[in-house]
Amino acid sequence: MKVSAMKFVKRLAAAILFVPALAMASGEELHLDKAPVSMDGASLQHGAKLFVNYCLNCHGASYLRYNRLEEIGLSETMIKDNLMFTTDKIGEQMKIAMRRDDGKQWFGAAPPDLSLIARSRASEFGSGADWLYTYLRGFYRDETRPTGWNNTVFPNVGMPHVLWQLQGDQMAKEGEHGVELELAKPGTMTTEEYDKAVGDLVSYLVWMGEPVAEKRKAIGMWVLIFLAGMFVLSYALKKNYWRDIH
Repeated sequence: MKVSAMKFVKRLAAAILFVPALAMASGEELHLDKAPVSMDGASLQHGAKLFVNYCLNCHGASYLRYNRLEEIGLSETMIKDNLMFTTDKIGEQMKIAMRRDDGKQWFGAAPPDLSLIARSRASEFGSGADWLYTYLRGFYRDETRPTGWNNTVFPNVGMPHVLWQLQGDQMAKEGEHGVELELAKPGTMTTEEYDKAVGDLVSYLVWMGEPVAEKRKAIGMWVLIFLAGMFVLSYALKKNYWRDIH
């Protein structure tokens, strides 16, 4: 009985380890393009403009207040005149008027809040910025979908391609390495200009997920320098203190 029980436990453990490995091996590897993330003020300001004009209609950013945009170099007047369409108070959160029930009815699922979208995708795919960058450049025409759009990164996505006027219409075709996209109808931007715009938007989404990240990194560097200096002084003090004893 004991031997049979041990065999059962070993087989069960092997199955638990084998099944996930088999699933990973059988699934297609998701290719993500490297996002040109920049914390430069001009890039973040352009990204904020794109976010407010194209994303904030359906997606809120309720963890961020408008006045925090001053941290990327915008004045209070610039924010009020160009970026505030959902409220009159600069201290208000970046919310939307659309109700979740309406969003679910129109798109099949309620559009998520984007405050932490870059960080949440990072927990799933390793790099939230790369996922967002590839996703926003991966829309293509698909008449079988309710919105008329599909996506190479997020198959059967309910979101329409809100930036299609900038990018143009892409069509999908089977290539040597899977689905490939080709531009069938140009938009108002060239491919290079659109990629740069998406890079700015992704940079803003990354910044929005943790506005204090750059300050935290700078403080962390000074802390490490301080600790390194203290280590040298402490070691010198220790040698001097124990010199006569040893």
